Amino acid sequence: MEKQLKSKEKEIWTKDKNHVIHPYTNFENFKTEGSVIYEKGKDHHIYDMNGKEYIDGIAGLWCVNIGHGNEEISQATADQSRKLAYYNTFEDAGSIPAADLGAKIAGLCPQNLNHVFFGTGGSMANDTAIKMIHYYFNLIGKPKKKKIISRDLAYHGSTYLAHALTGIRPTHMAFDLPFDMIHYLTAPYAYRNQNELSETEFCDFLIDEMENYILKEGEDNIACFIAEPIMGAGGVIVPPRGYHKRTFDLCKKHDIFYISDEVVTAFGRLGHMVSSEEMFGIQPDVIIMAKGLSSGYVPLGATVISDEIYEVISRPKKENPYFSHGFTYSGHPLCCAVGLKNIEILERDGFCQHVQKWGPYFEQQLKSLSDLEIVGDVRGSHYMLSLELVAYKTTKFAFEPEIGIAKRVYHHARKMGLIVRPIGALIVLSPPLTFDKTAIDQSILILRKSIELTMDDLLKEKIWKH
Repeated sequence: MEKQLKSKEKEIWTKDKNHVIHPYTNFENFKTEGSVIYEKGKDHHIYDMNGKEYIDGIAGLWCVNIGHGNEEISQATADQSRKLAYYNTFEDAGSIPAADLGAKIAGLCPQNLNHVFFGTGGSMANDTAIKMIHYYFNLIGKPKKKKIISRDLAYHGSTYLAHALTGIRPTHMAFDLPFDMIHYLTAPYAYRNQNELSETEFCDFLIDEMENYILKEGEDNIACFIAEPIMGAGGVIVPPRGYHKRTFDLCKKHDIFYISDEVVTAFGRLGHMVSSEEMFGIQPDVIIMAKGLSSGYVPLGATVISDEIYEVISRPKKENPYFSHGFTYSGHPLCCAVGLKNIEILERDGFCQHVQKWGPYFEQQLKSLSDLEIVGDVRGSHYMLSLELVAYKTTKFAFEPEIGIAKRVYHHARKMGLIVRPIGALIVLSPPLTFDKTAIDQSILILRKSIELTMDDLLKEKIWKH
């Protein structure tokens, strides 16, 4: 049986390596190493084809909020597929799940956001937001308002425009993206950018920079500002206190729309279904949702727009009364049914309360790793956390990229049964919201040992010293 399983695993591994193009593939080693093939999951555990169990410390990719293998979701999927798996939602067609989910999302968002456009993920939702905003300004006679303010280290997706909104510069290499529309502000990255400034002074600097750009470019040329409440793939960066409210106030002052990209932060990861208003005191003009909206069980994203924007874009135009934007799978009935059931489970089972209870403990336990010599910074909030690894704490001196410091820790952790996400010099933890005290404690123990083993490796290889 073991031989047969290993043979089957090799067959699948080979098919994957030879025929599947993975997102963000590292082609330096993929053709020889391939991918780990995972077969099943339950709650916050996943299992590879050999049956080895791992703690899923990253919720698949920020998204499996209710945990793996939820039977209610499986049943809801089956039930809807029997009723109506798909029908188009163009113009004069709709579905019960899409209508119900649209109303439910509007009820979760700030009061001015009542209109939902569905897609299949965060990249599509961000592209849609920009397209709608540009359309809005064209319709009200302000066609010059096209510029978009983003930020260094922002992550907003990887479709053509969303990739340009993303401020992680190495990912732009050799892609022809529409950079002429985008301006990147300094990331609110205290560990690297605050230097000798106090938190208040750092926030002042960031706000001054934003307003100076607006004044230089001219508010008549700027359409919107897009921001993640806590920056995700760019480093789990928590902005200084008051930052979001002040950037929002600047946008209102200068007639610039504010887009809150809550692809990661919504649906419980920070202890709230929607964090913009609850945690940061802002009512954006647009909120972007995906990932936790369906807990990753089906591809689903949403662009939620204000009454102000909708009132303009919904006016029929004499030349063309249509809103000429949409996709085959917009409002997909089966996906919307899953989204509804997912939200029902999150609310009924008190996932936000669970995260509010255990999030501070998780943060505290991760900070206990600060005594390790290569842990430079520990940051994040609730179930969205990160370690930044450095060669020397006092100088914050970074490891050379070719050392692959985070990847080394990742490999040690995986051998011991914990999946974390390595990004450059970062170790990211964003587990399913089923994570309890036992899972937190186990993860911290494994992570500590993994970092210690990594330091031993570096010493043996003579590429680092105490």
